Amino acid sequence: MAALGQRGTVREFSGFNPQEDAAKLRKAMKGFGTDEDAIIEVLAKRTIAQRQQIKLDYKTAFGRVQTDDLRGVTNCVCPQGAGTDEGCLIEILASRNNQEIRKIVATYKKEFGKNLEDDISGDTSHMFQRVLVSLATGNRDEGNHVNEEQAKQDAQTLFQAGEKQWGTDEVAFLSILCIRNPYHLRRVFEDYKKIANKDIEASVKGEMSGSLENALLAIVRNMKNQPAYFAERLYKSMKGAGTEDNTLIRVMVSRCEIDMLDIRQEFQRMYGKSLYSFIKGDCSGDYKKILLQLSGGE
Repeated sequence: MAALGQRGTVREFSGFNPQEDAAKLRKAMKGFGTDEDAIIEVLAKRTIAQRQQIKLDYKTAFGRVQTDDLRGVTNCVCPQGAGTDEGCLIEILASRNNQEIRKIVATYKKEFGKNLEDDISGDTSHMFQRVLVSLATGNRDEGNHVNEEQAKQDAQTLFQAGEKQWGTDEVAFLSILCIRNPYHLRRVFEDYKKIANKDIEASVKGEMSGSLENALLAIVRNMKNQPAYFAERLYKSMKGAGTEDNTLIRVMVSRCEIDMLDIRQEFQRMYGKSLYSFIKGDCSGDYKKILLQLSGGE
């Protein structure tokens, strides 16, 4: 994974002054009209850490919550509502590193007064639930060591658990895919293809179904090529009738400081069209301008 800021389209703003930015946002949002360009100029060019500082200074200076004011003057879509967004759960838990997951768990507890694991257990079931709970521990091996013999054994275990028998030993898939480090798993996938004469993704699709299939595929794709995984998420959020606003916004905002340049490259390779042009042609919400900015342009 690229270091923070190295492969992102948003980096720390030089000469950052959170008090001035807070004042600019307040000016842009007060009165009868809204200066959307001024809002975008601030929010799309500041890192998450800088935006958090602006949020604090905004509240200090004006006694108002910045996010509440933004909702009042725009039609931005927030990921909330009834039911469980399984795609969101899968995407976040399958793609974040241990430190990020632990921060998510701690923040969830602080914001909602509930344990994320308890809510996962309450809203999901069976092996899908167990995969999510395993990922939510934030305890994956994050080393870069590849044990050649163990990789061969893991590949054989996966083959025995699925393709070679009637029925599927789903626990075997969990115990390998949710625990091993990415470098090791990529070797496992290579060895698996030699044994099974098919890609691990094809086997997951053939052996699993529903939410469990989606979760395990997300893990495999993140281990193989994370930017390609997010490129696919963005493409699917925009193609066809309508736009999955929550997915589109979440991926663009969460990856713009990390690996958006790599995601753009994979998007172009996979779909023959730039991410910028896709957003420009397929999005129509008030958030379109800011997403174009986050994409880094053509």
